[in-house]
Amino acid sequence: MAVAENAIYYLEIITKEVQAVADYYSNVHGWHFDAEAPELGNARVAALPDGSLCGIRAPMHDQETPTTRPYLRVADLDRAVREAAGRGATVAIESMEIAGRGTIAIVLLGGVEQGLWQLP
Repeated sequence: MAVAENAIYYLEIITKEVQAVADYYSNVHGWHFDAEAPELGNARVAALPDGSLCGIRAPMHDQETPTTRPYLRVADLDRAVREAAGRGATVAIESMEIAGRGTIAIVLLGGVEQGLWQLP
């Protein structure tokens, strides 16, 4: 199933307790997590019934704190980033290609991190 534009495509969960959190989602919601995906920061990724993905990973450096970051699927990443910036968002990560998966960006608004994801 294809994830609709402007719907959550990827839910990224960053935690120091990757196995415990993955076990929770597996046991409570029935999600199956694959082995680590290096292109996604070594996240363990589950494909969800609606076609979206959830990745659970450890922080990649000491300054990265636990968070949950949704990535919305967009048709035109550059336009979506411009629109976010035009509405007061700070661009934290400019357009960045994820090998074989598409292109992402991260914006900050109101203390909330929001990802944007354009499929290949």
